[in-house]
Amino acid sequence: MSGTTNEFDLSGKVALVTGGTRGLGRAMARGIARAGGDVVVVSRDEEACTRTAAELRDETGVRAVGIAAHVGRWSALDDLVEQAYDEFGALHVLINNAGMSPQYDGEANVTEELFDKVVGVNLKGPFRLMAAVGARMAAGDGGSIINISSAGAVHPRPGILPYAAAKAGLNALTAGFAHALGPTVRVNAIMAGTFMTDISKSWDNEAFATRAQTFALKRGGQPGEIVGAALYLASDLSSYTTGSVLTVDGGQP
Repeated sequence: MSGTTNEFDLSGKVALVTGGTRGLGRAMARGIARAGGDVVVVSRDEEACTRTAAELRDETGVRAVGIAAHVGRWSALDDLVEQAYDEFGALHVLINNAGMSPQYDGEANVTEELFDKVVGVNLKGPFRLMAAVGARMAAGDGGSIINISSAGAVHPRPGILPYAAAKAGLNALTAGFAHALGPTVRVNAIMAGTFMTDISKSWDNEAFATRAQTFALKRGGQPGEIVGAALYLASDLSSYTTGSVLTVDGGQP
């Protein structure tokens, strides 16, 4: 292999990124576009999808489209997949990034509606997308599926329990779908720690600063710091990696 080969080159590939208009999803969508990949940007906000796709086109010159869809709704995901394939003819990378973890006041006060919404977006939606897109990938030239999990899956704590349970389930689906869709489709997860996204703006900064001192890197992550892991799993560099959960958390205990 030539030493000048860009092994992260995603030219000719198409990636669908849910939750792609902000935070980690936006950073990964931008990273894929900068690596030459075309991008389908997905979120519930149609205007944000359209705006983000236009920004990616202007910055990188790749093809990028925005499609609004609610990841927690089964039928909406079927429509999303059809629209994406109608637009590009194929998907080579699927990043299940969309997630939600609403605050609640004690586990006894968690409503069925809140629980179902959290599980729907964080677990049910990724299951449906992996099944629908993965089947098409397997019938074609294969592909890579990347699930964005959370350190909460293995460090559950009060205040995030429905979310933690859903992400633990997502880790299980990652291993299961790796076997269901192999050998041509690889399925992996990035178990993300604490990142400084829009959500972090509502945190108690002093309390977080104290907690961050327990991290090996003594800080929260910046959204761009997840991109390397995503590009590794999206590219052929990870050709013998599947069913894995890659931790990117700054050494969070």
